Amino acid sequence: MERVVITGIGLVTPCGVGTQRTWANVVEGRSGIRTITLFDAAGYPTTIAGEVPDFSAEEFIPRKKLKEMGRFAHLAVAASKLAWTDAGFTDEAGPGDELKEKCGTFLGVGLGGLEGIYQQAITLKEKGPSKISPYFIPAVIGNLAGGQAAMALGLKGPSYANTSACASSAHAVGEAFEYIRRGRTPMMLAGGAEATITGLGIAGFSAMFALSRRNAEPERASRPWDRGRDGFVCAEGAGVMVLESLTVAKKRGARIYAEITGYGASCDAYHLTKPAPDGEGAQRAMREALADARLAPAEIGYVNAHGTSTPQGDIEEARALLSVFGPHAVPGDGKLWVSSTKSVMGHLLGGAGGVEAGLSALAIHHGVVPPTMNLDDQDPEAPLDFVPKTARHRDISHAMSNSFGFGGTNATLVLSKLRA
Repeated sequence: MERVVITGIGLVTPCGVGTQRTWANVVEGRSGIRTITLFDAAGYPTTIAGEVPDFSAEEFIPRKKLKEMGRFAHLAVAASKLAWTDAGFTDEAGPGDELKEKCGTFLGVGLGGLEGIYQQAITLKEKGPSKISPYFIPAVIGNLAGGQAAMALGLKGPSYANTSACASSAHAVGEAFEYIRRGRTPMMLAGGAEATITGLGIAGFSAMFALSRRNAEPERASRPWDRGRDGFVCAEGAGVMVLESLTVAKKRGARIYAEITGYGASCDAYHLTKPAPDGEGAQRAMREALADARLAPAEIGYVNAHGTSTPQGDIEEARALLSVFGPHAVPGDGKLWVSSTKSVMGHLLGGAGGVEAGLSALAIHHGVVPPTMNLDDQDPEAPLDFVPKTARHRDISHAMSNSFGFGGTNATLVLSKLRA
């Protein structure tokens, strides 16, 4: 089978537009969570979110194309172009027509164009069917994140959207990894995007009592594994990576951030929104990913956890990690380090896995583990080393990235430093 490497990373997140800006803010623990500005949230139980700051879609997309897309697709195209450029491709020095014909786009999306659906429903009610935009359907359907990215970059390989709630883009990366290693394509654009900071989105999650209501302290609201956590913080953004077979990457002299070595997926088959007791489904996804990578648990140095800041979800993931990693998960020198980058950017839902896989690759590349911020009073039911408040340096040979979603869907990726 082909080995699969990451050669480009594009991040558009609440911590910044651009991979380096996001990475620097994540490592420094600078939060991107603020009071909502994308709509008037006065009167909502939750008035905070992780919005992408200073994002101008026109920097990445021709003005005449903007109306064809919802915000989630704007973010996806921006991250895709950033990843493409980061991989060393320009208009003058692209991968060539043969590779572009085979390069696919697997971008996961959880909810798609929620704002567009809401606005067009109002238009239908108030003005009638003749006033519905002809771009309505293409602007809201999830697969147009990848479809628009493919059109923007001229990529003609397989293109589809994984939709598996908050595991969507992790599944997209895992499936792209499978495509390349089975030799079906030499290159893929993989990751995901989400944009649900809308009145309907925030109201919906609030009705489930899923969101933090720490409105007076936005930057301190996302606090994974802290006793004071009261729910996740909704966020928007996109994370996209260029994946290539090692053969192709070496042939063109590409910079390699990390290698993807394992992928596991499972279903709790337990509850609509609650994780299975002891994270049983998450355990199976992690064990499958480790087996796929042919690694023992003790060989993992860092886990970028799902870590959403929900009261029960954090505990079940901690229990799953303790079960899978055993003595290696007990805090101590040389043991497992775990952190949640959601503590500074909130939860990007369907886009989370793509962003967090990218951050895991950067952690391996730079030898730095991002911190878990706002961990002031660690929950005793989660006795792991969560790298509280300050980033740490470590030579990471292997890292794991976890993404779990409503309906009990679980995806785990294992990334490794490139081996000879």
